[in-house]
Amino acid sequence: MNMKKQGLLIVVSGPSGTGKGTVCDELLKAHPEIAYSISATTRSPREGEKDGENYYFLKKEQFEQMINRGELLEWANVYGNYYGTPLKKIQEKLSDGQDILLEIDTQGAMNVQKKFPEGLYIFLLPPSLKTLEERIRGRGSETDESLKRRLGNAVNEIEVGKNYNYVVVNDTVDAAVKRIAMVIDAEHRRVVRNMDLFEKLENEKKLNYGA
Repeated sequence: MNMKKQGLLIVVSGPSGTGKGTVCDELLKAHPEIAYSISATTRSPREGEKDGENYYFLKKEQFEQMINRGELLEWANVYGNYYGTPLKKIQEKLSDGQDILLEIDTQGAMNVQKKFPEGLYIFLLPPSLKTLEERIRGRGSETDESLKRRLGNAVNEIEVGKNYNYVVVNDTVDAAVKRIAMVIDAEHRRVVRNMDLFEKLENEKKLNYGA
């Protein structure tokens, strides 16, 4: 009997300004077989956002019930609004053999790692802190004070990146996407994920060549 292999939970993090959102968007375009993990939130939808597509928009009471029932893989309260990752949706897709991409900050990723150590954790790095500073400045939305604070936070996040399985440098988006795709492919080829291939040959050996 053929059984579907468990899909991979792919967690991608990186400091603000690394370009993880753009890289993840391009990865999903290049590999539509990978599903994107939709987060739940209690904040109001912004213009153009759709429930079940951008976020699952919930009332505060609904979200807190999910917390109490242990139905979230991770969650956080950010400026008075809850954000979290529904566990059931991820479990269903993984059981169906589908890979799922979860783009999340380092704090959330470390919480996920405690509950889901078998996931694939990829940390996105800038080529240098100077490049990171230039990217953040390029947004045109930072004061000198907020820029300094963001860079300080980035250094702290980079230290947390040592707890991930793989590191990918985002020098160009195309190159970073290809590197992440190669990491995912390599993870699928790990022996522990392919014991069925060995079992198939072992059964063939017994059937045709004796024990």
